[in-house]
Amino acid sequence: MSKKKMTASVISQEKIAEDIYSMWIKAQEVVQQAVPGQFISMYTNDGGKLLPRPISICEINQEQGMLRVVYRVTGKNTGTEQFSKLQSGDNIEIMGPLGNGFPLETGRDKKALLFGGGIGVPPMLELAKQLKSEYSTDCHLVMGYRSETFLTEEMEKAGTLYIATEDGSIGTKGNVIDAVKERKLEADIIYACGPTPMLRAIKEYALENHIPCYISMEERMACGIGACLACVCKTKDVDEHSNVHNKRVCKDGPVFLAEEVEI
Repeated sequence: MSKKKMTASVISQEKIAEDIYSMWIKAQEVVQQAVPGQFISMYTNDGGKLLPRPISICEINQEQGMLRVVYRVTGKNTGTEQFSKLQSGDNIEIMGPLGNGFPLETGRDKKALLFGGGIGVPPMLELAKQLKSEYSTDCHLVMGYRSETFLTEEMEKAGTLYIATEDGSIGTKGNVIDAVKERKLEADIIYACGPTPMLRAIKEYALENHIPCYISMEERMACGIGACLACVCKTKDVDEHSNVHNKRVCKDGPVFLAEEVEI
């Protein structure tokens, strides 16, 4: 299904941690199609910033036709800083939902480890909620932060939460794999989203323990719809679009079976 830009309305926005903002937007068309792991492209009103910013979907409210995005402001005079200034009643141009989501059926009646790191934490919330409610999945959420945490209250309602922080101020000192080893956690399936070094370690852990693993990759994107090939990653298989061992993170991903991609 081809995607087109649409005007969404901002319902609410708040700052929930240092440089981290949470925005609820009314976007009925997007909500009807969205699944955990997908993203939307958000456009600024600045004519000098033509390219949209890809932002993961954090929560989906089907009843009210709303979705939540939680994003990091990356600096002054950036698109994300402009988003952070939007208030209730403002409009924003978006496109979505884009990409493919996590395969929920794979978690049916299983024990799942959900990993999130940094701004890879938000998309794991809706994933955990739907796995728990629709597929009776026993969700163990292992979230990694530098120091300050966010979305922890919501995560605790969706499953059993474990936290790892770089400075050890909360939870396990270290990374998400350190938390798994400390807690001796086990799983039938793994889902993960976060920076490449984290995903690389999770893929290695999954292979060593023979656990199916799905990862959502973070890449810089331009068009967001697979046309420009700016966000390719190396894969085992030949891509039908480019005829090389590449896949487009925005179009073929962002979710991949970990064994399919080189990270």
